[in-house]
Amino acid sequence: MQSQPIGIFDSGVGGTSVFKEIHQLLPNESIIYLADSFNAPYGNKSAEEIKNLSEKNTRFLISMNCKLIVVACNTATTNAIGYLRSNFNLPFIGIEPAIKPAALQSKTGSIGILATKGTLASDLFHKTTNLYSNNIKVVEQTGTGIVELIESGKLYSEDMRNLLKTYLQPMILANIDHLVLGCTHYPYLIPLFKELLPENVKIIDSGEAVARQTKNILIQNQLLNTGEEQPNISFYTNTNPAVLKQILENKYSVAYKDF
Repeated sequence: MQSQPIGIFDSGVGGTSVFKEIHQLLPNESIIYLADSFNAPYGNKSAEEIKNLSEKNTRFLISMNCKLIVVACNTATTNAIGYLRSNFNLPFIGIEPAIKPAALQSKTGSIGILATKGTLASDLFHKTTNLYSNNIKVVEQTGTGIVELIESGKLYSEDMRNLLKTYLQPMILANIDHLVLGCTHYPYLIPLFKELLPENVKIIDSGEAVARQTKNILIQNQLLNTGEEQPNISFYTNTNPAVLKQILENKYSVAYKDF
């Protein structure tokens, strides 16, 4: 099984930020990436809908002989990863907002979290927040509209800039010194965040930590690919591949698949 691919799925193109971290850390691993852009965003769907979509994505990746699945979507992780682990016999890696490091490192006692409605409303998010936010002010903001703009190719548009200004202003007024990115789409906006936030605000996303955990789980399960053959990297989307190709800087081919 060592030569079988890692599967990654997200509600669109955002999880490619996680793919890049995994591919950089594990260059020998073949990877299949599934972008469920047709159903993006997951953040405004019910927990049951998110669970069903996550199961559908998982079954597709299993049909492609994936040995491990990375749920590169905060909303899918917080709402469905327990269900996936209970119903499928392979390792799953999830992703959730990096509240712990932000809370522990904060000097001002105030941190911001930008995430989808589905993530902010989940039990797992509230459990993590309550665990690490003692004596810390947490400014939560639902990023309504951000994913839709990214999925439509308007990454650095004026609409995006104005939307982010609206969402970040309360955080700036609350004197945050850390901004936690609670959606895998959001790391692509880091240049805009740096432009709009004070210089002292540290931006935290979970991609690197997910890559390290993926490597650890592969080693623990004796699934790490130690072969020398060239890995196969495949991308699938159920909408127009143009946006995914743009995000990937045209470095990889993208196939349309109605899954």
